[in-house]
Amino acid sequence: MSASLARGLRSPIRRILNISQQSREISTSLIHNDTIVVKNNDDFVDKVMNSDRPVIVNFHAEWCDPCKILTPKLRELIEPLDNLDLAVVDVEDHAELVHTFEVKAVPAVIAIRDGLVVDKFIGLVDATMIENLIKKLSGNKPNKEKEKETAS
Repeated sequence: MSASLARGLRSPIRRILNISQQSREISTSLIHNDTIVVKNNDDFVDKVMNSDRPVIVNFHAEWCDPCKILTPKLRELIEPLDNLDLAVVDVEDHAELVHTFEVKAVPAVIAIRDGLVVDKFIGLVDATMIENLIKKLSGNKPNKEKEKETAS
């Protein structure tokens, strides 16, 4: 990633950090098998941007039919991994995050490592694209590939 792109990606993060420092809300995130349900900006900074592990962030909405397909698929593929987390952000509740990460449509998925956006996609994509993103971030092969190797 180029240095100018990295600086550009850090700029929106500073904005979130400033907002989260002003926030007086108590963080009430729920973590289930490494799925982070983002409750506020502080939560996002603590659990996603400052995470030691890479995080795939799924921006979704309850009214979005493709999201109803993608979100469970992401959970199915990511929850068994111990070196990658999934964060779920409801766009209706987190307009500031939507604006900061320039989410124009849902579902939108961004991959974050060491506080930087390293990849993203928008919309319902095929399983191979999702699995490649997971593989790229986690260094692990998705479960289907592991099963094929075990059967060989």
